[in-house]
Amino acid sequence: MQSLKRVTPATVDVLVALVEAAEPVWGLLVVSSTGRPAGSVYPILERLESIEWVTSEWEVDARRTGPRRRLYRLTPDGLGAARAAIDAHAVRMQRRRGSAVHTRPAPGRGDATGVLA
Repeated sequence: MQSLKRVTPATVDVLVALVEAAEPVWGLLVVSSTGRPAGSVYPILERLESIEWVTSEWEVDARRTGPRRRLYRLTPDGLGAARAAIDAHAVRMQRRRGSAVHTRPAPGRGDATGVLA
């Protein structure tokens, strides 16, 4: 299993959707649950599969009508890596929020609360 080179907010959203799924999920369900466009979600799923965090297979359900769905699931190692990536992202975001609180506005741009006079 390889590491994820880049962890964007969209990647984190996809990882959260996969971690929270009790069963394998299809791509459009991930699109729906993340609110991200399919053009972002499917490349992320492909990248996760290429580094062996995710496996996928075609749905086998003869009773279901419509096109077959590709089902995605985290591998056991991918689950641990996904949780670590989500946690690391949360820490980075917390640090950014913390540093933003301590910054001073530029001269003439408002008071310490950021409110313009």
